[in-house]
Amino acid sequence: MKRVMIFGASGSGKSTLARDLGAITGLPVVHIDPFYWKPGWVQRDKAETTALVREVMARDRWVFEGNHHATFPERIARADTVVFLDFPTGLRLWRVIRRTLRSLGRTRPDMGTGCPERFDAEFLFKWVAGYRRRSYARDLEVVNTLPERITYHHLKSARDVRRFLDDTAKRYD
Repeated sequence: MKRVMIFGASGSGKSTLARDLGAITGLPVVHIDPFYWKPGWVQRDKAETTALVREVMARDRWVFEGNHHATFPERIARADTVVFLDFPTGLRLWRVIRRTLRSLGRTRPDMGTGCPERFDAEFLFKWVAGYRRRSYARDLEVVNTLPERITYHHLKSARDVRRFLDDTAKRYD
């Protein structure tokens, strides 16, 4: 395991899994959200975001968490392991609301500098609640067309995540 791509809907636990996996494997962890946002929640130009993603993809080792569908084919071409977090909508909504309340006004470690946590109803309803309608089929298509050389994990529960981390830890003892 040298290059791990983690993706899934908002609130599925991508950042947490990436940190945990990085701690177990010693791989550097990269969060994609800082590539999207400049300080003050100013969205980067798509070309700039893509260039930043490609710069990380070129590295030899990483745990890269986040969704940037424009670079999925390139990241998959470099990855040896892909993890799809596929959690129920209600759980993800709860997690995002809890995360927002816990971090309100502060910048999370996996977020861009100068982007303090805030309540954003559009994000909550359009992106978190609307994921199954907007992006789920596209994500399933991604996983259904992964090259055979990829080690793939489709995690649908906290138990699945624990088992994945425990199994990985056993290989790194």
